[in-house]
Amino acid sequence: MLGHIESYDERCQTGVVKHEGKFYEFHIDQWTSAEPPKEGDDVDFDHEHGDVTEIGPVGAYLVDSQPVKSHIVAALLGIVFGAIGLHRIYLGFWGLGITQILVTYLTGGFGVVWGFIEGVLIFTGHINKDAKGRHLK
Repeated sequence: MLGHIESYDERCQTGVVKHEGKFYEFHIDQWTSAEPPKEGDDVDFDHEHGDVTEIGPVGAYLVDSQPVKSHIVAALLGIVFGAIGLHRIYLGFWGLGITQILVTYLTGGFGVVWGFIEGVLIFTGHINKDAKGRHLK
């Protein structure tokens, strides 16, 4: 199954993966990759009776990752709060979000147009991925 790592504690070497609203706990012993798990990673995992038996990162181009962020929420944030880049921060583009704040400040408020236009583009589907390349819901 495809899931998303919600949390991982290096000290205890345990984590929680979410799939379709359900949470599954895993231990580092079930992890199949040489790289340690990180919060926010998309993973492919197997479970038996609610217990994770094997878990590993989703291989690039092998399995499609699941949408995590909503395009409606991102579009509304862009239209209403585009001046301060909240839609870009929500999608994980921190640098662009901070740049939008600076442009709005430095132009005396005219940077609002940039965020509004991006909100409309998100709503119409022209911007349809988050910072990790996952499609929006």
